[in-house]
Amino acid sequence: MAAEVKGTKKTDGEIESAATIGTVPKLFGTDGIRGTANKYPMTAEMALRVGQAMGYLLQQQPRKKAGDKKTVLIGKDTRLSGYMIEQALASGLNSMGIFVHLTGPLPTPGIGFLAQNMRVDAGVVISASHNAYLDNGIKIFGADGFKLSESMEREIERLVFSENLDLLCVDPHLIGRTKRIDDAAGRYIVYSKNTFPLDLTLDGLRIVLDCANGGAYRVAPAIFEELGAEVILIGAEPNGTNINDKSGALFPKRTADAVLEYRADLGISLDGDADRVILVDEQGRIVNGDHILAICAVHLAKQNKLPKNTVVATEMSNIGLNIALKPYNVNVVRTDVGDKYVVDEMRRSGYVLGGEQSGHIIFLNHSTTGDGCVAALSVLSVMQRENKKLSELNEIMTDAPQVLVNTKVAAKPELETLKGYNELIAEISRKLNGQGRIYVRYSGTEPVIRVLVEGKSKKEISQYAEQISRFLETKIGG
Repeated sequence: MAAEVKGTKKTDGEIESAATIGTVPKLFGTDGIRGTANKYPMTAEMALRVGQAMGYLLQQQPRKKAGDKKTVLIGKDTRLSGYMIEQALASGLNSMGIFVHLTGPLPTPGIGFLAQNMRVDAGVVISASHNAYLDNGIKIFGADGFKLSESMEREIERLVFSENLDLLCVDPHLIGRTKRIDDAAGRYIVYSKNTFPLDLTLDGLRIVLDCANGGAYRVAPAIFEELGAEVILIGAEPNGTNINDKSGALFPKRTADAVLEYRADLGISLDGDADRVILVDEQGRIVNGDHILAICAVHLAKQNKLPKNTVVATEMSNIGLNIALKPYNVNVVRTDVGDKYVVDEMRRSGYVLGGEQSGHIIFLNHSTTGDGCVAALSVLSVMQRENKKLSELNEIMTDAPQVLVNTKVAAKPELETLKGYNELIAEISRKLNGQGRIYVRYSGTEPVIRVLVEGKSKKEISQYAEQISRFLETKIGG
């Protein structure tokens, strides 16, 4: 959706460059716009303005052929506030002459896929991913199915805060229309199934599937059942307020308990928009994103299908991933936290496998963003190919002791500007003596700072993490 902002009209008819308006507030975080529903920035008014800004930028792009209508696809998860945001966003787009197709509840990766598949000009997902139902968010994909670049996000922000968008609306006879499409779910189901090898099935496997009462509650069961699995379904009764509520990828214990109760072969725990997955082996043990990466990387490397013998992870991934992959000559490249940064590195360097410990797993040969269903199918294909249980495959990696402490913050200043911070980190680093690491970062979606410490002794690194967290709480605690 690359387009240059040419300017915005002033009330006196002059043109003012969007870049000259002054300091522009920031809307986009590491994964789109996110916040508490009905409070800034997740209000109906802001959603309308974001839709107008998107629509204006799309209208500046060349058309594929004369007379083509610009079209945007909008999907969502199951949050109550999704109705409000969906209608406001569509109205903003319509006011700029954009035609809108509504898919209803669908996984985030489904919109990335359909944006390409349906040849629309952009795709939008209304979701706050793994957050509670009180939050919501807006994620935007370009026509290529990839999330917007930061430069395009900045252009949308400039337009949103220019306060002249109403003057850029199209004439009455050019207003766009909105309609619901019925086959979006079916398209995504077929696409997901096609990532699973045609010569394999899931016949004879019993799977516990937790959809977190979210966007995959209809499509995910169909994917695994149509491939032959017996699916024991939980977290598939959304009511608008129970998304991610003690279920899904953030609460995999529910899946683990069900795996043991029903003697299942595997547990699959998705989050609210199904772009991440946590697995559970037949013994009820959690298999996180790092372990999924290790299992799939080794399998691909053995087949010479892992370009440059490299996977992409983030700074939050356990050092055990590096250790597990070293005997197979597989390298680990690390990026900042956020699946968009993983994807950027993969595209830039030609890698096909990357992800996060939290369960965002990207197979770039198949998807443009993290896809929980595709990741689960990939692990299932390894199980079938190698005729091994998940617990056997998971033996490939052992986690190094790791402690993560989250602390609420009232502000997010540069950490280096906090008096005593650099000295504290240097002191603890000396004590780790090269046998561990410290990683501190602000959450891109919550008022939280995360302190990660790795090392040989769980007791020791727990003390270090708490020490850093207490320091930060005294300085910027919320």
